[in-house]
Amino acid sequence: MRFPRRRRLAAALVLAPTLAPLLSGCFASGGGSGEATDAKDGSRLRVALAFPPAENLSPYGADATLLSRLGVTEGLTALDANGAAAPALASSWRREDDRTWLFTLREADFQDGTSLTPAAVAASLTHATRARPAPAALSGVALTAQADGATGVRVTTAAPDPALPLRLSSPSLAVLAPKAYDAKGAADPVGTATGPFRLTKVNGNTSADLDRFDDYWGGRAQASGIDARFIADGTARANALRTGQVDVAEAIPVSQAATLDADTRRETATTRTTSLQLNTKSGVFKDPSLRAAAREAVDTSVLAKGVFEGHADAGVGIYGPALTWAQGKRVPPIGRAPAGKPAGAPVTLATYDNRPELPEAAQVLKQQLEKAGFRVKLEVREYSRLESDALAGKFDAFVGARNSLLDTGDPVAVLSSDYTCAGSYNLAQLCDKKADRAVAKAQGVADTAKRQDAAMAAEAAVLGTDAVVPLVHQRVITGVGGKASGVILDPYERTLVGTGTRR
Repeated sequence: MRFPRRRRLAAALVLAPTLAPLLSGCFASGGGSGEATDAKDGSRLRVALAFPPAENLSPYGADATLLSRLGVTEGLTALDANGAAAPALASSWRREDDRTWLFTLREADFQDGTSLTPAAVAASLTHATRARPAPAALSGVALTAQADGATGVRVTTAAPDPALPLRLSSPSLAVLAPKAYDAKGAADPVGTATGPFRLTKVNGNTSADLDRFDDYWGGRAQASGIDARFIADGTARANALRTGQVDVAEAIPVSQAATLDADTRRETATTRTTSLQLNTKSGVFKDPSLRAAAREAVDTSVLAKGVFEGHADAGVGIYGPALTWAQGKRVPPIGRAPAGKPAGAPVTLATYDNRPELPEAAQVLKQQLEKAGFRVKLEVREYSRLESDALAGKFDAFVGARNSLLDTGDPVAVLSSDYTCAGSYNLAQLCDKKADRAVAKAQGVADTAKRQDAAMAAEAAVLGTDAVVPLVHQRVITGVGGKASGVILDPYERTLVGTGTRR
Protein backbone atom coordinates (compact mmCIF):
# COMPACT_ATOMS: atom_id res chain seq x y z
CA MET A 1 0.00 0.00 0.00
CA ARG A 2 1.32 3.40 -1.01
CA PHE A 3 0.64 6.31 1.34
CA PRO A 4 -0.38 9.73 0.03
CA ARG A 5 2.69 11.91 -0.49
CA ARG A 6 1.96 14.19 2.50
CA ARG A 7 1.68 11.18 4.79
CA ARG A 8 4.83 9.69 3.29
CA LEU A 9 6.76 12.88 4.03
CA ALA A 10 5.57 12.81 7.61
CA ALA A 11 6.73 9.23 7.91
CA ALA A 12 10.07 10.19 6.43
CA LEU A 13 10.50 12.92 9.02
CA VAL A 14 9.99 10.33 11.74
CA LEU A 15 12.59 8.07 10.14
CA ALA A 16 15.07 10.85 9.37
CA PRO A 17 16.72 10.97 12.83
CA THR A 18 17.70 7.31 12.50
CA LEU A 19 19.51 8.12 9.27
CA ALA A 20 20.98 11.48 10.22
CA PRO A 21 24.33 9.92 11.21
CA LEU A 22 24.80 8.83 7.61
CA LEU A 23 24.48 12.42 6.47
CA SER A 24 26.24 14.33 9.21
CA GLY A 25 26.70 12.71 12.60
CA CYS A 26 29.11 9.97 11.54
CA PHE A 27 31.44 12.38 9.81
CA ALA A 28 32.82 15.70 10.93
CA SER A 29 30.76 18.66 9.80
CA GLY A 30 31.01 22.40 9.69
CA GLY A 31 28.12 22.76 12.10
CA GLY A 32 24.35 22.55 11.84
CA SER A 33 21.97 20.09 13.44
CA GLY A 34 21.01 18.16 10.34
CA GLU A 35 17.31 18.56 11.20
CA ALA A 36 14.99 19.67 8.42
CA THR A 37 13.83 23.25 8.81
CA ASP A 38 12.55 25.77 6.34
CA ALA A 39 15.25 27.77 4.61
CA LYS A 40 14.60 31.36 3.65
CA ASP A 41 13.82 31.80 0.00
CA GLY A 42 17.07 32.39 -1.87
CA SER A 43 19.28 30.69 0.74
CA ARG A 44 21.15 28.85 -1.95
CA LEU A 45 24.47 27.19 -1.18
CA ARG A 46 27.38 28.05 -3.48
CA VAL A 47 29.80 25.15 -3.95
CA ALA A 48 33.08 24.89 -5.89
CA LEU A 49 33.97 21.40 -7.09
CA ALA A 50 37.37 20.31 -8.36
CA PHE A 51 36.29 18.02 -11.16
CA PRO A 52 34.04 19.09 -14.05
CA PRO A 53 31.84 16.40 -15.58
CA ALA A 54 33.93 14.02 -17.69
CA GLU A 55 31.09 11.87 -19.04
CA ASN A 56 28.03 14.16 -19.32
CA LEU A 57 27.13 13.32 -15.71
CA SER A 58 26.65 9.64 -16.44
CA PRO A 59 26.17 7.82 -13.13
CA TYR A 60 28.30 4.91 -14.30
CA GLY A 61 31.76 6.51 -14.31
CA ALA A 62 33.78 9.18 -12.54
CA ASP A 63 30.85 11.63 -12.57
CA ALA A 64 28.88 9.39 -10.20
CA THR A 65 30.73 10.91 -7.25
CA LEU A 66 29.85 14.45 -8.36
CA LEU A 67 26.19 13.49 -8.18
CA SER A 68 26.43 11.88 -4.75
CA ARG A 69 28.53 14.70 -3.28
CA LEU A 70 25.90 17.22 -4.39
CA GLY A 71 23.10 15.25 -2.76
CA VAL A 72 21.47 14.27 -6.06
CA THR A 73 21.69 10.48 -6.15
CA GLU A 74 21.37 7.60 -3.71
CA GLY A 75 21.66 3.84 -3.79
CA LEU A 76 19.93 1.08 -1.90
CA THR A 77 22.55 1.31 0.83
CA ALA A 78 25.10 3.80 2.19
CA LEU A 79 28.27 3.61 4.26
CA ASP A 80 28.34 4.41 7.96
CA ALA A 81 31.34 5.84 9.80
CA ASN A 82 32.84 2.37 10.29
CA GLY A 83 32.58 1.50 6.60
CA ALA A 84 29.66 -0.88 7.12
CA ALA A 85 26.55 -1.00 4.93
CA ALA A 86 23.67 1.09 6.30
CA PRO A 87 20.10 1.72 5.10
CA ALA A 88 19.42 4.23 2.32
CA LEU A 89 16.67 3.57 -0.23
CA ALA A 90 16.48 0.08 1.21
CA SER A 91 15.33 0.12 4.82
CA SER A 92 16.57 -3.42 5.46
CA TRP A 93 17.87 -6.57 3.75
CA ARG A 94 18.58 -10.21 4.40
CA ARG A 95 20.60 -12.93 2.73
CA GLU A 96 18.38 -15.77 1.49
CA ASP A 97 21.22 -18.02 0.29
CA ASP A 98 24.86 -17.65 -0.76
CA ARG A 99 23.89 -15.88 -4.02
CA THR A 100 20.58 -14.18 -3.23
CA TRP A 101 19.65 -11.13 -1.17
CA LEU A 102 16.23 -9.58 -0.57
CA PHE A 103 16.13 -5.80 -0.08
CA THR A 104 13.07 -4.08 1.39
CA LEU A 105 12.43 -0.59 0.03
CA ARG A 106 11.33 2.40 2.06
CA GLU A 107 8.55 4.78 1.00
CA ALA A 108 10.15 7.36 -1.31
CA ASP A 109 9.60 9.32 -4.50
CA PHE A 110 11.77 10.06 -7.49
CA GLN A 111 12.35 13.71 -8.28
CA ASP A 112 10.04 13.47 -11.31
CA GLY A 113 7.13 12.73 -8.96
CA THR A 114 6.87 8.99 -9.60
CA SER A 115 7.11 6.48 -6.77
CA LEU A 116 10.10 4.37 -5.88
CA THR A 117 8.88 0.88 -6.75
CA PRO A 118 10.56 -2.53 -6.82
CA ALA A 119 10.14 -2.63 -10.61
CA ALA A 120 11.85 0.75 -11.01
CA VAL A 121 14.75 -0.25 -8.75
CA ALA A 122 15.22 -3.60 -10.51
CA ALA A 123 15.21 -1.86 -13.90
CA SER A 124 17.74 0.73 -12.70
CA LEU A 125 20.14 -1.94 -11.46
CA THR A 126 19.68 -3.88 -14.69
CA HIS A 127 20.66 -0.80 -16.72
CA ALA A 128 23.83 -0.52 -14.61
CA THR A 129 24.78 -4.12 -15.38
CA ARG A 130 24.50 -3.38 -19.12
CA ALA A 131 26.51 -0.15 -19.08
CA ARG A 132 29.77 -0.12 -21.03
CA PRO A 133 32.30 0.30 -19.69
CA ALA A 134 30.92 -1.42 -16.63
CA PRO A 135 30.71 0.60 -13.41
CA ALA A 136 33.75 -0.06 -11.22
CA ALA A 137 31.48 -1.44 -8.50
CA LEU A 138 30.47 -4.27 -10.83
CA SER A 139 33.96 -5.19 -11.95
CA GLY A 140 34.06 -8.97 -12.15
CA VAL A 141 30.50 -9.25 -10.81
CA ALA A 142 27.37 -10.42 -12.62
CA LEU A 143 24.01 -9.78 -10.96
CA THR A 144 20.32 -9.77 -11.76
CA ALA A 145 17.58 -7.82 -10.00
CA GLN A 146 13.88 -8.62 -9.88
CA ALA A 147 10.87 -7.05 -8.17
CA ASP A 148 9.40 -9.09 -5.32
CA GLY A 149 5.96 -7.99 -4.19
CA ALA A 150 5.08 -4.44 -3.20
CA THR A 151 8.30 -3.55 -1.39
CA GLY A 152 10.98 -6.13 -2.22
CA VAL A 153 13.87 -6.32 -4.68
CA ARG A 154 15.65 -9.64 -5.00
CA VAL A 155 19.27 -9.40 -6.18
CA THR A 156 21.02 -12.57 -7.32
CA THR A 157 24.71 -12.80 -8.16
CA ALA A 158 26.32 -15.34 -10.49
CA ALA A 159 28.82 -16.23 -7.78
CA PRO A 160 28.57 -15.78 -4.00
CA ASP A 161 29.14 -12.11 -3.11
CA PRO A 162 29.30 -11.56 0.65
CA ALA A 163 29.93 -7.84 0.12
CA LEU A 164 26.82 -7.14 -1.98
CA PRO A 165 25.22 -4.67 0.50
CA LEU A 166 28.50 -2.72 0.49
CA ARG A 167 28.68 -2.91 -3.30
CA LEU A 168 25.19 -1.45 -3.68
CA SER A 169 26.27 1.63 -1.74
CA SER A 170 28.43 2.67 -4.71
CA PRO A 171 27.60 6.07 -6.25
CA SER A 172 27.75 4.35 -9.64
CA LEU A 173 24.80 2.13 -8.67
CA ALA A 174 22.48 5.01 -7.82
CA VAL A 175 18.80 4.38 -8.47
CA LEU A 176 17.11 6.60 -11.09
CA ALA A 177 13.52 6.88 -12.33
CA PRO A 178 12.46 4.93 -15.43
CA LYS A 179 12.37 8.09 -17.55
CA ALA A 180 16.12 8.60 -16.94
CA TYR A 181 17.09 5.88 -19.43
CA ASP A 182 17.02 6.13 -23.20
CA ALA A 183 16.78 3.32 -25.73
CA LYS A 184 20.56 2.92 -25.78
CA GLY A 185 20.79 2.58 -22.00
CA ALA A 186 22.28 6.03 -21.33
CA ALA A 187 21.14 7.55 -18.05
CA ASP A 188 20.20 11.19 -17.45
CA PRO A 189 20.15 12.16 -13.74
CA VAL A 190 18.58 15.59 -14.33
CA GLY A 191 15.34 15.54 -12.33
CA THR A 192 15.23 11.74 -12.08
CA ALA A 193 17.13 10.85 -8.88
CA THR A 194 15.96 10.53 -5.26
CA GLY A 195 18.29 12.78 -3.21
CA PRO A 196 17.51 16.00 -1.31
CA PHE A 197 18.69 18.16 -4.25
CA ARG A 198 17.43 17.98 -7.82
CA LEU A 199 19.51 18.88 -10.85
CA THR A 200 17.65 21.43 -12.95
CA LYS A 201 20.33 22.61 -15.36
CA VAL A 202 23.85 21.60 -16.34
CA ASN A 203 25.91 24.27 -18.05
CA GLY A 204 28.48 22.15 -19.85
CA ASN A 205 31.67 21.78 -17.82
CA THR A 206 31.34 25.09 -15.99
CA SER A 207 28.40 24.93 -13.58
CA ALA A 208 25.17 23.25 -12.57
CA ASP A 209 21.97 24.44 -10.90
CA LEU A 210 20.14 22.39 -8.28
CA ASP A 211 16.90 23.02 -6.41
CA ARG A 212 15.73 21.50 -3.17
CA PHE A 213 13.57 18.40 -3.62
CA ASP A 214 10.78 19.08 -1.16
CA ASP A 215 9.42 15.52 -1.19
CA TYR A 216 12.71 13.95 -0.18
CA TRP A 217 12.05 10.93 2.05
CA GLY A 218 14.70 12.01 4.56
CA GLY A 219 13.19 15.42 5.27
CA ARG A 220 13.29 18.85 3.68
CA ALA A 221 16.80 20.26 3.11
CA GLN A 222 17.69 23.51 4.85
CA ALA A 223 19.23 25.09 1.74
CA SER A 224 16.77 26.05 -0.99
CA GLY A 225 19.21 24.95 -3.67
CA ILE A 226 22.81 24.70 -4.77
CA ASP A 227 24.77 26.73 -7.30
CA ALA A 228 27.66 24.44 -8.21
CA ARG A 229 30.73 25.65 -10.07
CA PHE A 230 33.34 23.34 -11.55
CA ILE A 231 36.72 24.97 -10.95
CA ALA A 232 39.59 22.68 -11.89
CA ASP A 233 42.29 25.13 -10.80
CA GLY A 234 42.95 24.71 -7.07
CA THR A 235 44.21 28.25 -6.56
CA ALA A 236 41.07 29.60 -8.18
CA ARG A 237 38.91 27.45 -5.86
CA ALA A 238 40.72 28.80 -2.81
CA ASN A 239 40.39 32.38 -4.11
CA ALA A 240 36.68 31.88 -4.72
CA LEU A 241 36.22 30.89 -1.07
CA ARG A 242 38.49 33.62 0.27
CA THR A 243 36.66 36.36 -1.66
CA GLY A 244 33.21 35.08 -0.70
CA GLN A 245 32.20 33.91 -4.18
CA VAL A 246 31.46 30.42 -2.84
CA ASP A 247 30.48 29.02 0.54
CA VAL A 248 32.21 25.66 0.18
CA ALA A 249 35.29 24.71 -1.83
CA GLU A 250 36.43 21.10 -1.99
CA ALA A 251 39.99 19.81 -2.32
CA ILE A 252 41.89 22.94 -1.34
CA PRO A 253 45.53 22.50 -2.46
CA VAL A 254 48.04 22.20 0.36
CA SER A 255 49.90 25.16 -1.16
CA GLN A 256 46.79 27.28 -0.57
CA ALA A 257 45.85 26.03 2.89
CA ALA A 258 47.89 28.65 4.72
CA THR A 259 46.21 31.44 2.75
CA LEU A 260 42.83 30.60 4.29
CA ASP A 261 41.76 31.62 7.78
CA ALA A 262 42.17 28.73 10.20
CA ASP A 263 38.44 28.66 10.97
CA THR A 264 37.60 28.08 7.30
CA ARG A 265 39.83 25.01 6.89
CA ARG A 266 38.64 21.48 7.58
CA GLU A 267 41.18 18.66 7.24
CA THR A 268 39.89 15.10 6.92
CA ALA A 269 41.82 11.84 6.92
CA THR A 270 40.62 9.82 3.96
CA THR A 271 41.06 6.45 2.33
CA ARG A 272 42.59 8.18 -0.72
CA THR A 273 46.02 7.04 -1.89
CA THR A 274 48.15 8.76 -4.52
CA SER A 275 50.03 6.14 -6.52
CA LEU A 276 52.35 5.70 -9.46
CA GLN A 277 50.75 3.25 -11.89
CA LEU A 278 53.16 1.50 -14.28
CA ASN A 279 51.95 0.16 -17.63
CA THR A 280 52.61 -3.58 -17.48
CA LYS A 281 51.23 -4.35 -20.93
CA SER A 282 53.38 -2.28 -23.28
CA GLY A 283 56.41 -0.02 -23.33
CA VAL A 284 59.26 0.22 -20.89
CA PHE A 285 57.45 -1.15 -17.86
CA LYS A 286 56.34 -4.35 -19.56
CA ASP A 287 59.68 -5.53 -18.15
CA PRO A 288 59.19 -6.45 -14.42
CA SER A 289 62.83 -5.61 -13.65
CA LEU A 290 62.36 -2.03 -14.87
CA ARG A 291 59.19 -1.70 -12.79
CA ALA A 292 61.28 -2.80 -9.81
CA ALA A 293 63.91 -0.20 -10.71
CA ALA A 294 61.24 2.50 -10.81
CA ARG A 295 59.87 1.45 -7.44
CA GLU A 296 63.34 1.54 -5.87
CA ALA A 297 63.94 5.01 -7.33
CA VAL A 298 60.96 6.55 -5.55
CA ASP A 299 61.44 8.28 -2.18
CA THR A 300 57.90 8.67 -0.80
CA SER A 301 59.00 10.66 2.28
CA VAL A 302 60.08 13.53 0.02
CA LEU A 303 56.59 13.65 -1.45
CA ALA A 304 54.77 13.52 1.89
CA LYS A 305 56.90 16.16 3.60
CA GLY A 306 57.67 18.35 0.59
CA VAL A 307 54.95 18.28 -2.04
CA PHE A 308 52.11 17.64 0.43
CA GLU A 309 53.64 19.80 3.16
CA GLY A 310 52.84 17.28 5.87
CA HIS A 311 49.17 16.94 4.87
CA ALA A 312 49.79 13.32 3.84
CA ASP A 313 51.50 10.16 5.07
CA ALA A 314 54.20 8.32 3.12
CA GLY A 315 52.77 5.45 1.10
CA VAL A 316 52.76 2.04 2.77
CA GLY A 317 50.33 0.16 0.54
CA ILE A 318 47.17 0.37 -1.50
CA TYR A 319 45.31 0.80 1.79
CA GLY A 320 46.45 3.67 3.97
CA PRO A 321 46.32 4.49 7.70
CA ALA A 322 42.71 5.71 7.52
CA LEU A 323 41.82 2.01 7.40
CA THR A 324 42.94 1.36 10.95
CA TRP A 325 42.71 -2.42 10.63
CA ALA A 326 45.07 -2.58 7.64
CA GLN A 327 48.38 -1.87 9.35
CA GLY A 328 48.19 -4.80 11.73
CA LYS A 329 47.26 -7.20 8.94
CA ARG A 330 49.70 -6.06 6.23
CA VAL A 331 52.02 -8.72 4.78
CA PRO A 332 55.15 -8.14 2.65
CA PRO A 333 54.77 -8.07 -1.16
CA ILE A 334 55.49 -11.41 -2.78
CA GLY A 335 57.22 -12.37 -6.02
CA ARG A 336 59.02 -9.12 -6.80
CA ALA A 337 61.56 -9.19 -9.62
CA PRO A 338 65.11 -7.90 -8.99
CA ALA A 339 65.70 -4.34 -10.17
CA GLY A 340 67.15 -3.93 -13.65
CA LYS A 341 69.15 -1.10 -15.18
CA PRO A 342 67.09 1.57 -16.99
CA ALA A 343 69.99 2.61 -19.29
CA GLY A 344 68.12 5.64 -20.61
CA ALA A 345 64.80 3.84 -21.17
CA PRO A 346 62.18 6.39 -22.33
CA VAL A 347 59.12 6.94 -20.10
CA THR A 348 56.01 9.06 -20.69
CA LEU A 349 54.69 10.02 -17.27
CA ALA A 350 51.16 11.49 -17.18
CA THR A 351 49.03 13.13 -14.52
CA TYR A 352 46.22 15.68 -14.15
CA ASP A 353 46.04 19.14 -12.65
CA ASN A 354 42.59 19.03 -10.97
CA ARG A 355 44.53 18.15 -7.81
CA PRO A 356 47.41 20.66 -7.94
CA GLU A 357 49.72 18.50 -5.84
CA LEU A 358 49.81 15.83 -8.54
CA PRO A 359 51.78 17.75 -11.22
CA GLU A 360 54.26 18.79 -8.53
CA ALA A 361 54.52 15.18 -7.32
CA ALA A 362 55.00 14.04 -10.91
CA GLN A 363 57.81 16.57 -11.36
CA VAL A 364 59.57 15.19 -8.28
CA LEU A 365 59.07 11.65 -9.56
CA LYS A 366 60.50 12.68 -12.92
CA GLN A 367 63.66 13.83 -11.17
CA GLN A 368 63.89 10.66 -9.08
CA LEU A 369 63.39 8.40 -12.10
CA GLU A 370 65.89 10.32 -14.18
CA LYS A 371 68.43 10.02 -11.38
CA ALA A 372 67.92 6.25 -11.56
CA GLY A 373 68.64 6.24 -15.31
CA PHE A 374 65.25 6.63 -17.00
CA ARG A 375 64.57 9.33 -19.60
CA VAL A 376 61.23 10.92 -18.66
CA LYS A 377 58.72 13.04 -20.56
CA LEU A 378 55.99 14.62 -18.40
CA GLU A 379 52.46 15.17 -19.71
CA VAL A 380 49.85 17.08 -17.68
CA ARG A 381 46.21 17.59 -18.67
CA GLU A 382 42.85 18.24 -17.05
CA TYR A 383 41.41 14.89 -15.90
CA SER A 384 38.47 14.72 -18.31
CA ARG A 385 40.94 15.08 -21.21
CA LEU A 386 43.25 12.42 -19.83
CA GLU A 387 41.13 9.56 -18.54
CA SER A 388 40.36 7.78 -21.82
CA ASP A 389 44.01 7.74 -22.90
CA ALA A 390 45.10 6.52 -19.46
CA LEU A 391 42.57 3.67 -19.49
CA ALA A 392 43.70 2.77 -23.01
CA GLY A 393 47.29 2.36 -21.79
CA LYS A 394 48.74 5.19 -23.87
CA PHE A 395 51.17 6.23 -21.13
CA ASP A 396 54.07 4.35 -19.58
CA ALA A 397 53.31 5.67 -16.13
CA PHE A 398 50.47 7.56 -14.48
CA VAL A 399 50.23 9.48 -11.21
CA GLY A 400 46.72 9.52 -9.81
CA ALA A 401 44.78 9.77 -6.56
CA ARG A 402 42.30 7.01 -5.81
CA ASN A 403 39.96 6.50 -2.87
CA SER A 404 40.23 2.78 -2.12
CA LEU A 405 36.69 2.59 -0.69
CA LEU A 406 34.97 5.04 -3.04
CA ASP A 407 33.41 2.57 -5.45
CA THR A 408 31.96 0.00 -3.08
CA GLY A 409 33.17 0.42 0.50
CA ASP A 410 34.62 -3.07 0.16
CA PRO A 411 38.45 -3.17 0.39
CA VAL A 412 38.57 -6.07 -2.06
CA ALA A 413 36.63 -4.26 -4.78
CA VAL A 414 39.33 -1.70 -5.56
CA LEU A 415 41.76 -4.54 -6.19
CA SER A 416 39.29 -6.18 -8.57
CA SER A 417 38.54 -3.03 -10.55
CA ASP A 418 42.10 -1.68 -10.65
CA TYR A 419 44.44 -4.69 -10.72
CA THR A 420 42.78 -7.72 -12.33
CA CYS A 421 42.61 -8.84 -15.94
CA ALA A 422 38.92 -7.89 -16.17
CA GLY A 423 39.24 -4.70 -14.11
CA SER A 424 37.36 -1.70 -15.49
CA TYR A 425 39.77 0.92 -14.04
CA ASN A 426 43.01 -0.95 -14.65
CA LEU A 427 45.40 1.95 -15.35
CA ALA A 428 48.39 -0.36 -14.92
CA GLN A 429 46.99 -2.75 -17.55
CA LEU A 430 47.83 -5.54 -15.09
CA CYS A 431 46.88 -9.12 -15.94
CA ASP A 432 48.67 -11.41 -13.50
CA LYS A 433 47.38 -14.89 -12.68
CA LYS A 434 48.64 -14.89 -9.10
CA ALA A 435 47.11 -11.50 -8.38
CA ASP A 436 43.81 -12.54 -9.98
CA ARG A 437 43.68 -15.72 -7.89
CA ALA A 438 44.38 -13.80 -4.67
CA VAL A 439 41.68 -11.24 -5.44
CA ALA A 440 39.17 -13.95 -6.39
CA LYS A 441 39.87 -15.78 -3.13
CA ALA A 442 39.29 -12.60 -1.13
CA GLN A 443 36.01 -11.93 -2.95
CA GLY A 444 34.60 -15.23 -1.69
CA VAL A 445 35.25 -14.62 2.02
CA ALA A 446 32.18 -13.58 4.05
CA ASP A 447 33.53 -13.09 7.58
CA THR A 448 34.65 -9.46 7.98
CA ALA A 449 37.96 -10.11 9.75
CA LYS A 450 38.88 -12.97 7.43
CA ARG A 451 37.93 -10.88 4.40
CA GLN A 452 40.31 -8.18 5.62
CA ASP A 453 43.08 -10.79 5.96
CA ALA A 454 42.39 -12.00 2.42
CA ALA A 455 42.39 -8.42 1.12
CA MET A 456 45.85 -7.85 2.59
CA ALA A 457 47.12 -11.07 1.01
CA ALA A 458 45.74 -9.88 -2.33
CA GLU A 459 47.35 -6.47 -1.81
CA ALA A 460 50.69 -8.24 -1.31
CA ALA A 461 50.20 -10.16 -4.56
CA VAL A 462 49.44 -6.95 -6.49
CA LEU A 463 52.35 -5.04 -4.95
CA GLY A 464 54.60 -7.96 -5.80
CA THR A 465 54.09 -7.22 -9.50
CA ASP A 466 55.35 -3.63 -9.04
CA ALA A 467 52.45 -2.50 -11.22
CA VAL A 468 51.70 0.17 -8.62
CA VAL A 469 53.92 2.18 -6.29
CA PRO A 470 51.89 3.73 -3.41
CA LEU A 471 53.22 7.27 -2.92
CA VAL A 472 51.22 9.02 -0.19
CA HIS A 473 47.98 8.65 1.75
CA GLN A 474 46.17 11.96 1.57
CA ARG A 475 44.28 14.16 3.96
CA VAL A 476 41.74 16.33 2.17
CA ILE A 477 41.29 20.01 2.99
CA THR A 478 37.82 21.46 2.52
CA GLY A 479 37.21 25.20 2.61
CA VAL A 480 34.06 26.20 4.50
CA GLY A 481 33.00 29.86 4.55
CA GLY A 482 31.84 31.55 7.72
CA LYS A 483 28.18 31.53 6.69
CA ALA A 484 28.10 27.83 5.82
CA SER A 485 27.24 25.06 8.27
CA GLY A 486 26.46 21.37 8.19
CA VAL A 487 29.05 20.55 5.51
CA ILE A 488 29.73 16.80 5.52
CA LEU A 489 33.41 15.89 5.80
CA ASP A 490 33.27 12.33 4.59
CA PRO A 491 36.43 10.16 4.78
CA TYR A 492 35.03 8.14 1.86
CA GLU A 493 34.55 11.34 -0.19
CA ARG A 494 31.07 10.36 -1.31
CA THR A 495 29.08 13.13 0.32
CA LEU A 496 29.59 16.85 0.81
CA VAL A 497 26.14 18.37 1.28
CA GLY A 498 23.02 16.97 2.92
CA THR A 499 19.71 18.05 4.40
CA GLY A 500 21.47 19.93 7.20
CA THR A 501 23.89 21.89 4.99
CA ARG A 502 23.06 25.57 4.66
CA ARG A 503 24.36 29.12 4.60
